[in-house]
Amino acid sequence: MDLIAEHLERCIALATEALDAGDEPFGSVLVAADGRVLAEDRNRIIATGDPTAHPEITLARWAATHLSPAERAAATVYTSGEHCPMCSAAHGWAGVGRIMYVHSSAQLSEWLAELSVPPAPVRPIPVQDVVPGISVDGPVPGLDERMRELHRRYHAGS
Repeated sequence: MDLIAEHLERCIALATEALDAGDEPFGSVLVAADGRVLAEDRNRIIATGDPTAHPEITLARWAATHLSPAERAAATVYTSGEHCPMCSAAHGWAGVGRIMYVHSSAQLSEWLAELSVPPAPVRPIPVQDVVPGISVDGPVPGLDERMRELHRRYHAGS
C-alpha cells in the first residue's frame, strides 16, 4: 500500500473510532512533506460538547503552533470528508498546504438528503471557494462508499 492510501485508510479508521464513540464519522491526519505523520484526530463533538471540535480545526491549530510557515505550506491534511467552511477557513488562516479528502461535501449532502437528515446549519461550500488557490484532491472512488456506510450507520443510530 502506498503512503497516500495508508493515510486515507487511517482517516477512515479515525472516522470509525469517532462513530464508535457516538460522534459523526470524521477523521484527519496531518502529514509532513517527507511523509511523516505529524498529528491526527477525529471528531470529538459528543465528548467535548463543542460543535467546533472537528479534527481539521485541531490539526490547523497544531500546525500553527508547531510548524514554521514553510513547513505548514508543504504539509498535507488527509481527511475522511471535505472540510466544512469553518475548517477550510482554519486551514487557510494557518497556511497549511494541500488537502486530500475521501468524500466531498456535495456527496455528504446527497447522502444525508437520501437519509432524510435535515441540512446542517452551515451551507456546504467547496474548500477552493473558501481558500482560493489551495491544492485539493478528492473524492476517492471506492473509499467514498466506505464513508457513505459510516454516515449511514451514524444517522441510523447503529
